[in-house]
Amino acid sequence: MNRKELIKKLEDIEWEDFEVKQAKSSVPASSWETVSAFANTAGGWLVFGVKKRAKEYTVTGVDKPEKVLNDFITVLRGEKFNRKILVKSRKYKVQGKDVLGFYIPSVSSKDRPVYFNSQVNTFIRTGSGDQRATKEEIDAMYRMSSFDSKDREVTDLTLDSLDEETVTDYRRYLKDIEPDHRYNKLSVEDMLSRLEVLKGKKITVGGLLVFGKEESISRIISDFRIDYLEIMGISYADAPERYSYRLTPEKNLFRYYFSIMERLIRKIDIPFKLKGTFRDENPPQLIAAREALVNLLMHSDYFSSAKPRIRAFIDRIEFFNPGALPKPLKYIIKEDFSLPRNQVIAKTFRVIKLSENIGSGFHKMIKGWKEYYKTQPEVTEDIDHYKIIFYFGDSLKTRSKGSQKGSQKGSQKSSQKIIDIMKNNSKVTIAELSAKIGISDRAIKKHIAALKKKDIIRRIGPDRGGHWEIIEK
Repeated sequence: MNRKELIKKLEDIEWEDFEVKQAKSSVPASSWETVSAFANTAGGWLVFGVKKRAKEYTVTGVDKPEKVLNDFITVLRGEKFNRKILVKSRKYKVQGKDVLGFYIPSVSSKDRPVYFNSQVNTFIRTGSGDQRATKEEIDAMYRMSSFDSKDREVTDLTLDSLDEETVTDYRRYLKDIEPDHRYNKLSVEDMLSRLEVLKGKKITVGGLLVFGKEESISRIISDFRIDYLEIMGISYADAPERYSYRLTPEKNLFRYYFSIMERLIRKIDIPFKLKGTFRDENPPQLIAAREALVNLLMHSDYFSSAKPRIRAFIDRIEFFNPGALPKPLKYIIKEDFSLPRNQVIAKTFRVIKLSENIGSGFHKMIKGWKEYYKTQPEVTEDIDHYKIIFYFGDSLKTRSKGSQKGSQKGSQKSSQKIIDIMKNNSKVTIAELSAKIGISDRAIKKHIAALKKKDIIRRIGPDRGGHWEIIEK
């Protein structure tokens, strides 16, 4: 019997994921690993009375189904697990033998991790198997358990830890986009209190991240940063250098937003279009990118060892968010569900209308991008991160070709510069070439390898003490 045939015989089960155990007369010890794994991920069915070998399933049956069922349920309601697990149970007759099915639900992120006996026995589901969670994954689960409260925690820092210029710019921006907003009439301290940046006289974690001074933020998060990279290729391997642009570190999230958005606008195709008698300043593809950026700022786990990252390739833009979504994406989209990881950060951006006030923003991302580029953004999820990829698609084929041509022209110029420098200084080093041309050592080495392959240059002697020779043809 194969998987499809087994599922067909148990047709009343809505199969999301399942694991089978023989369980002839007792509950197998490995069942607890599967319970933990299902509870910590997306849930699934645990089936007793079936043996799996390679891709084949054999119904072996459970000899004492009532006893096995009661023993299993009793353990899940007892002290073995750190959480009581409520399961659905089913009893089937398959090929004349008793088979038991138990649906293990996915628990709320607030109740994770689920483990048995001790924390080291925390398991997650990867593919179709159970895997022991790493310390980093367990730590991520604990941070998820305080999903909507971490950035509301109060620090021991006070108002002077905020960057005064950033606060002033925020107030100016609010006044420009919404002159009648009630916050415009408040004092600085009152506005920051309404935004939950201030609680009493102390700064919240979220408030510090949005408005803080660089040195103040580093007291809470030692390596605070958001990476933004532009790569002139579809991967690092085919790019002439590892990246053509990397954003320099900013003070706080408010500064990061505008610096990154300024770069993203250059990457997105924004043709001139009138809306009434005025130019349309908010085309759907731009709204999609803005939502993705704010989504990253609102949902990132800033205490993770991984860092928020945006990479702009010539065929796509990738947004990598450390920290998992609060629910599977299909439910977020279906229910237009919104629960930002960082409520304070979300509020500061929503007040100045840089984020969706209702729902998650995923609808705007998906609909807006697809409307212009005709491609569906791709979202991948895991236990401690998720990634959104926006492909440029058919409407940017010519642009991608143009970028590649521009990249090739730039590469040719760099190669010619290397040749010219070597003609004047046959003993020039990689480091000196890098400094003179303004590209990385790695890129210089790629150019040299290509020039050697084309029999344009050759190395005479060792790396130290040798020299370059231009091959005349």
